[in-house]
Amino acid sequence: MMSAISIQGVNKTFPTSSGDVVALKGIDLEIPAGQFVCLLGPSGCGKSTLLNAVAGFAQPSAGRISANEKPVTEPGPERGMVFQEYALFPWMTVRDNVAFGLQIKKLPAQEIQSRVADLLKLLNLSEFKDRYPRDLSGGMRQRVAIARVLALDSPILLMDEPFGALDALTRRSLQDELLRIWSELGKTILFVTHSIEESIFLADRIVVMTYRPGMVKQDIAVSLPRPRDSASPEFNALKRQLSESVMAEQARLEAAERISITMD
Repeated sequence: MMSAISIQGVNKTFPTSSGDVVALKGIDLEIPAGQFVCLLGPSGCGKSTLLNAVAGFAQPSAGRISANEKPVTEPGPERGMVFQEYALFPWMTVRDNVAFGLQIKKLPAQEIQSRVADLLKLLNLSEFKDRYPRDLSGGMRQRVAIARVLALDSPILLMDEPFGALDALTRRSLQDELLRIWSELGKTILFVTHSIEESIFLADRIVVMTYRPGMVKQDIAVSLPRPRDSASPEFNALKRQLSESVMAEQARLEAAERISITMD
C-alpha cells in the first residue's frame, strides 16, 4: 500500500541563545493512505513540530518528508490543516468561511455553492449558514473550521489538538463527527493529542513520542472494534499501557523543568 505520508530520518534543531535545542531526532514513520494516526505525548515532545514539518510550515534540519510520494517543501493543497484555534474570519458568515478557499481557487460559482451546501449538510451546519462566528459555540466554530478544510478536498488532514479547548461533551461529539467523516470520505489523518483516551477512541495507530528530543517511543496498532467503548476491559488495558509510557515522559519533562528552575 502506498504511503500517504513518509517521514524518513527527520531531525529538527532550533538555535537559541543558550545553544541548539534538538526538538526531533531520527523520526521514521510510514502512514498508509486512509489510516488514522495519533501522535501522543506530553508538552515538549515535538508533536506539533513534526506536524508543522509535514504541513510544510517548517523544514526539517535533516531527513525527508513526502506526501503522496512528493517531497514536502512548503504547504500544499494535498494537506489540509486544522488548528486548535478556529482561525475563522469573524466578518464572514459560516457559508462564506467554508467557501473562502474555493473562491481563492476561482472555481465556478455554482460548483462552490454545491460543494459548500454538501459540506454544511455533512457537518450539520446547514441551519447556521448565515450566522457569524461570534454567534457560534466553540464546538460549532470548530465544525466550520473542519468544513473549510474539507472544502479543498485534501486527501490528507493534519489536526493539531483541534478539540483541546472544548468541554468534554462537545469534544466527544466532535470525535464522533470526525470518525464519521473519516469513514465516509476515506481521508488520511495525522492527529496530535495529549489525551490518551482520545487517541484510543480515534486512532488506527498511536505513535508515542519521547520528551525532548522527540523520538518515536512506541508505535501501537489499535485493533479494538469501532465504535469503541471506553468502559471495556480492552480499552482500559490499552489505556493503562499508554499511561505508563506517557507518564514516564511526563516525569522526564518535570525533571527537566526542575533543573531549569534550579539553574536560573
